[in-house]
Amino acid sequence: MWLFALTRLTSLAISLLVASVVIFLVIEVAPGDPASYMLGLNAQADTLAALRAELGLDVSRPERYVTWITGMLSGDFGLSYTYRTPVSQMIADRLWVSLPLAVYALALAVLIAFPAGLFAAARRGRAGDIGVMASTQLGIALPNFWFAMLLVLVFAIQLRWFSAGGFPGWESLGAGIKALTLPAIALALPQAAILTRVLRSSLLDTLDEDYIRTARAKGLTRRQTLWRHALRNAMIPVLTIIGLQFSFLLAGAIIIEQVFFLPGLGRLIFQSISQRDLIVVESVVMLLVFAVILVNFLVDLAYAAIDPRLRTQR
Repeated sequence: MWLFALTRLTSLAISLLVASVVIFLVIEVAPGDPASYMLGLNAQADTLAALRAELGLDVSRPERYVTWITGMLSGDFGLSYTYRTPVSQMIADRLWVSLPLAVYALALAVLIAFPAGLFAAARRGRAGDIGVMASTQLGIALPNFWFAMLLVLVFAIQLRWFSAGGFPGWESLGAGIKALTLPAIALALPQAAILTRVLRSSLLDTLDEDYIRTARAKGLTRRQTLWRHALRNAMIPVLTIIGLQFSFLLAGAIIIEQVFFLPGLGRLIFQSISQRDLIVVESVVMLLVFAVILVNFLVDLAYAAIDPRLRTQR
């Protein structure tokens, strides 16, 4: 298991290095200059040169890359071009919104998907299975921002159970969780629909295996066979989807954050792109890439924990 984890850690480090080069090159070659954006079209050449020197844009791109990457390794992400504040502090402030929102939404998706997937698989071809599959198809087809606006209309405007937007902070845990409830539900419903279909399909494939028929022949009920034997062996594709969904929820909630006026990483990226604040964009994207790779690493470890054959093969 340790050798398996070490191999995956080496792959993680190489992936991060390659990703940092790609992110830096793609953002740096994008048209537009931060200094020109800040000073406007009528800026004098000497003023523009002075600002570029102050921002560190007068050095070569390889030098800027080395400075950026070495700073990140030590926890220093640099200063924002626009706000002149540490990028690490800006990210930390918004991460305390985006990360709990992603975890909250994923937990809701799992709590919805597992009972629904098990219910549908246990009643294959019956009315319950058809009803669950029809609901999941509807959940996949409808965009999450439509769910968000519908939730605001019903629970914030009509019933007044929740606020329509904003985030009060974590001084009060209950108020923070309440503010993230509607956004989490809007994000969780489409992901729960996808996860339900994957779990049902994986369980049905597993239930057709010979060892499942052997377990039934020994006297186990269908429910016992489903829980003791089928579920664990059907978890490999489910874990893959859960890992991908967490990465999406952390990085792809820009529209939901706009709907609910949440000060998360999505809004930070959107604002930084519009302001040509390249150092913020590079750092946030790199952090999200690290989160995606780290989640995939943890999913690989979960594979090996669930299926010992993967450890022996590696």
